[in-house]
Amino acid sequence: MSRVVVVGAGAAGLCAARHLLVDASVAQVDILEQSSQLGGTWVYTESVGYDDFGLPIHTSMYKSLRTNLPKEIMGFPDFPIPESEKSYLPAKDMLAFLQLYADTHNVTQHIQFNQHVQLIKPKCGATQELWDVTYKDLTTGISQTKEYDYVFVCNGHYNTPFIPSIPGLKEFKGDIMHSHDYRVPEIFAGKRVLVVGAGPSGMDIALEITSVTTKVILSHHLREQPRTVFPENLVQKPDVARLEGNTVVFTDGSKDEVDVVFLCTGYLYNFPFLDASCGISVEDNCVEPLYKHLVNIYHPTMCFIGVPYYVCAFAMFDLQVRYYLRSMNGSFKLPNREAMIEHWEEEKRERAARGYTKRQAHMMGPDQDRYYASLSSEADTEKIPSVITKIREESSIRFLHNLQNYRQDVYKIIDDDTYEVISNGKREIIC
Repeated sequence: MSRVVVVGAGAAGLCAARHLLVDASVAQVDILEQSSQLGGTWVYTESVGYDDFGLPIHTSMYKSLRTNLPKEIMGFPDFPIPESEKSYLPAKDMLAFLQLYADTHNVTQHIQFNQHVQLIKPKCGATQELWDVTYKDLTTGISQTKEYDYVFVCNGHYNTPFIPSIPGLKEFKGDIMHSHDYRVPEIFAGKRVLVVGAGPSGMDIALEITSVTTKVILSHHLREQPRTVFPENLVQKPDVARLEGNTVVFTDGSKDEVDVVFLCTGYLYNFPFLDASCGISVEDNCVEPLYKHLVNIYHPTMCFIGVPYYVCAFAMFDLQVRYYLRSMNGSFKLPNREAMIEHWEEEKRERAARGYTKRQAHMMGPDQDRYYASLSSEADTEKIPSVITKIREESSIRFLHNLQNYRQDVYKIIDDDTYEVISNGKREIIC
């Protein structure tokens, strides 16, 4: 009968708790959430910087955000998002969905809010692997340490900004901002803005701020040039070579004057509460050593839910949790340490041979089907239907090439392999 701690009550933590609470092998589930409400990155606040307790604001949510994937593939396998006319939802609807999910599965009542996890370390001298977890009640200022058999790390990875090394950035004469602190476009009114990065947030925000800016320069290195028709005051440029005063010099030699450098450069994996004795390191955004991007190889009673990206997130959380829980309750046995290390090293070699950098260690995209299949096969558990990844792939392509209109598309899942999409009034069945 295991005692389990879940760090975080965002989507990954809620999913972990939902399955742990009904498993017969689990006696205790403590869900520790730093903020005063569930939802993690789906919580919107106008505040940036630090909260009332002096801790960094966790959420990167901006006011106008709508999902960049259709709701039909954003729910959990056993709990889809309720039917509605639109496929792409505002953040408040996603937050309401997570609240419904937590309430329906009796998770909400188990969440301990305003609990700041300070330290997690293996318990010294224990005959079996145990964990000491120290956390502070932010409302009382009192810290306590409790013992657990298993640790689920579910603190997300969209909260610690990645600041690239751009020559001259520290000396830039204008304003510098990361998308983590972006909320509304009006802050850029009348400015010339350099947007660095063309991921989902970079593309979306670059388009949004054209309504108030003098000029937007979208700097990126996308292999496939977007075919989206942008407003006239948005131009695309290659990577930034350097900054000189208020001048940005691009790798093609061209130059522009800008008032703001707006970094949409992504985030870092960050686990400040893990003691060095946990054996986990993060170097160039590669979290290791993890078996299947999930299990702490040196301490297999610790798992990390949600590390891979460019995935069908909620469905993947659910599969990862079910996989790991089956290893906990004896449904299957994880490989020994040597076998797990060899698997991890072989995967790194194989990905490097295909052109992935170390920083892309956890990027899935076209690899996600294979990843999901490896988890479900090893644990002998229910698979993620192929229709989920098919819709994700199509939606991602439409995002790139029709950014202004793709959220008007409406999807409907027909079966595990087939879906329907209505785009520009045209209905198409795709197998």
